[in-house]
Amino acid sequence: MEEITATKAGFVVILGRPNVGKSTLLNRLVGSKVAIVTPKPQTTRDAIQGVITRPEGQIVFVDSPGIHEPSLELGRRMMSEVKRATSGCHLVLLLVDCTKPDQTGDRVVIEMVKELKMPTFLVLNKVDALKAKGSILQQIEKYQERHTFSEYIPVSAMAGDNVETLIEEVFRYLPESPAFYPADYITDQPERFLASELIREQIIFHTQKEVPHATAVMIEEWDETDKLLRMAATVYTERDGQKAILIGSRGEKMKAIGSKARAQLEARFGKQVYLELFVKVQPRWRDQPSFVSSLDFRNIASGGEEDFDDEAPDGPLEL
Repeated sequence: MEEITATKAGFVVILGRPNVGKSTLLNRLVGSKVAIVTPKPQTTRDAIQGVITRPEGQIVFVDSPGIHEPSLELGRRMMSEVKRATSGCHLVLLLVDCTKPDQTGDRVVIEMVKELKMPTFLVLNKVDALKAKGSILQQIEKYQERHTFSEYIPVSAMAGDNVETLIEEVFRYLPESPAFYPADYITDQPERFLASELIREQIIFHTQKEVPHATAVMIEEWDETDKLLRMAATVYTERDGQKAILIGSRGEKMKAIGSKARAQLEARFGKQVYLELFVKVQPRWRDQPSFVSSLDFRNIASGGEEDFDDEAPDGPLEL
């Protein structure tokens, strides 16, 4: 891989409450899908990197889970991921939804930003959906009363409005430094983890209520050639009723999930994908530290595995 020398380089963390568009912004900034995106809050569970490299330097953006008050081990781990994301960063992007201003969650995040004591941009997202465009100035004034931000930048992560300006401003604040990664590096996620996330994304889209939050995906088998990728994945849920919902009548729900996931996988990896899906019940997995730890993609990267007392799976759904 090509090594580069950057004029400027640094780490930039994206903070915000759930569902304000952090992952959508990360994908837009990087120009590639490195984070899954759904309309449901708390989709992002891990702090992941998205990297852009240009002649003027390299920016390592760090997406983080939405800031919330955790009640389960999974939630506590997500909040520890937020703290990990801020460690060693040079700049904070505080993302807020300008169509839903003055939320309690925003105030909580602002207090966290104050404790970090580093340059922070207030990034007002979803400006394309704002009916009264002039209210942006009023919102900025209200946020100024709570904290003095380094910059105030309205954007649309979905449409791309003003995102290039955001990148230019970020470069202005970064220190002079060589690049941290090669020029073709875009994310720290292992391919197996990204594949599991693309499958989980489709589960979130196809299910409702508690099922999306009570679901985890692990890639069990991975066999890759130049033209074909064969994988087997286990979908974990907490209760038999959730398992039945995921599978659906005659397996139709899981077949639909797998079909959509396979299309996403083929687009991402650029080759034909053969996918097998299993469903297992792991009672209360969200409150089991060992299970939650096994979902960490850094454990996947190091080959760490855990054995769990699972129910026998249904036969695989071949897709």
